[in-house]
Amino acid sequence: MLWFDNDPKADLSAKIARAASYYRNKYGKTPTLCFVHPSMLPASAANSETPANGKDTPAKNLVAAGLEVRSNRSVLPNHFWLGVNGVSSHPVEP
Repeated sequence: MLWFDNDPKADLSAKIARAASYYRNKYGKTPTLCFVHPSMLPASAANSETPANGKDTPAKNLVAAGLEVRSNRSVLPNHFWLGVNGVSSHPVEP
């Protein structure tokens, strides 16, 4: 789900929490992953090795509102791309 939030008074964690709450209400699942533009990350969490090809990079284990946060240049500033990580600890039954 793509979420837009440009509230200048809210910090990154609060914005992600709002988006996650909406996601839970809409889809009935809790998101586990959030992609943001690298410019939205705090300086202490920003990864200086973000590739120019737009691939996602972990934000030095940044967790906000219980979600893993990754940077990706393909996501516009003030946008939050939320979803569920495809890796499951539960086996898939055929």
